[in-house]
Amino acid sequence: MRSSTGHIDTFARDNLPPVEEWPEFRFTLPELQYGPRINVARILVDDAIAEGHGAKPALYQGNTVWTYDDLLEQSCRIAHVLVQDLGLVAGNRVLLVAPNSLQLAAAWLAVVRAGGIAITVTPMLRAKELGQIASKAHIDFALCEARALPEVHQAASATGRLGRVLPWGSGDLETRMARQPSRFPPVDTAADDVALLAFTSGTTGMPKATMHFHRDVLAMADVVGRHLLKTEPTDIYVGSPPLGFTFGLGALLIFPLRFRGAAAYVEQPTVEGLLDAIERLRATALFTAPTMYRRLMTAAGKRDLKSLRNCVSAGEPLPKATSDAWYESTGIRLIDGIGSTEMTHIFIGASGVDIRPGATGKPLPGYEAVVLDGSNQPHKVGTGRLAVRGPTGCRYLDDPRQREYVQSGWNVTGDVYRIDDEGYFWFEARGDDMIVSSGHNIAAPEVEGALLEHPSVKECAVVGSPDAQRGQIVKAFVVLQAGASAGQQLIDELQLFVKKRIAPYKYPRAIEFLEALPKTPNGKVQRHVLRAVQR
Repeated sequence: MRSSTGHIDTFARDNLPPVEEWPEFRFTLPELQYGPRINVARILVDDAIAEGHGAKPALYQGNTVWTYDDLLEQSCRIAHVLVQDLGLVAGNRVLLVAPNSLQLAAAWLAVVRAGGIAITVTPMLRAKELGQIASKAHIDFALCEARALPEVHQAASATGRLGRVLPWGSGDLETRMARQPSRFPPVDTAADDVALLAFTSGTTGMPKATMHFHRDVLAMADVVGRHLLKTEPTDIYVGSPPLGFTFGLGALLIFPLRFRGAAAYVEQPTVEGLLDAIERLRATALFTAPTMYRRLMTAAGKRDLKSLRNCVSAGEPLPKATSDAWYESTGIRLIDGIGSTEMTHIFIGASGVDIRPGATGKPLPGYEAVVLDGSNQPHKVGTGRLAVRGPTGCRYLDDPRQREYVQSGWNVTGDVYRIDDEGYFWFEARGDDMIVSSGHNIAAPEVEGALLEHPSVKECAVVGSPDAQRGQIVKAFVVLQAGASAGQQLIDELQLFVKKRIAPYKYPRAIEFLEALPKTPNGKVQRHVLRAVQR
């Protein structure tokens, strides 16, 4: 039974998939027993102030510190601008285009406070991509950092959407905010009203919009933030993922605020930028992808990272070589985790003494995971397609691909995993990263992990390349460490190196050296780009 909506514009609710296509939701933990009415902005900010945290730092950026009182005031003023100046009503979608910043965090909270639906994207998206998102979600409102305004205007001209846009950083939004009151009562939204749409494109096709309720935002905090990370009021979280990705939204806004800690924003999350923020603020947790951890290791030994309690890796598979090298450099074991935009955040992981380097971990409290065999039968031990269910799950906005992701109540993520007899989950490959060569199934990440152990290899990506005799061969794209020389001699050396570490039939029969690997804005390697050039 769904609660009475707090939305006036019911576009999102009207375009949810049919209930019979939803995954099975489970709320087995006491902390997941939410009431029927939730506005997550109130819980994150207003309730924190009511508990006495108003003067406590909530957000850092550069030399600027915002307390919980500051964050409430800024977000309330923006909410008034949205409603009074732009005419927003509850349920309207609002596009947010900016790098991680204090203003973006306040804008996200303002949209949700006003009963709107936040759609946050990286400023690296161009007009065509913004137009696709605006058309799919029927978006007429946008708040953006001034540098993103030209692309937003182009998207508006091309689509007829995004007619009500305000930038910050140019004085436009700031001037309007100054005229507005510093308090805005949160709209009385239902726990199952949509709070955010998160877009994911996968490897092909038009973008998919995943729909997450107010209760989903709290659930990811009450599972990941509470159980995996054990977030405390003394924590300061820093990292590279954009707030436009749910990994970044949780790690750098929702989790710290939910447990009355703080987040720090580094607009350009370079190696030096992240290390500087950790040292200066004595940050307690770092969130980034394996690629960045490999880059950070070159300088980590020269910096004071003793304040770090947790280092979390997500976004792409974590090779054991990277996990071990980070531990040797810092004395800190990386927390691996698998999550998805569809599931909101991490659902399998391990921390502390439960970490098994090379394994992703076990299902987090509240989640259940199995692997499906070729007949779609679930098994608790063995190898197959990963399926998961729990307090969050996939709901696509008006998209037939809902029936592909959700099968028999399970969220089927597209990953191939192995479960051992201790219940640990070991990543094998994405479904489309499994290479079939002469009848052998070869997991690309396993080959990548072997190559990364070679001292000349900085980064690599492995794909299947068409071959007349074998169907496919294993091909590796390799970025070398400074000083290493590309050539046939190194190719022969790398091939022999891999043969000595994993089954010889898995070695890369072709190796190509690149200056850099193609990546998404959050640093994930785009293997589909490399696969495409093999066809």
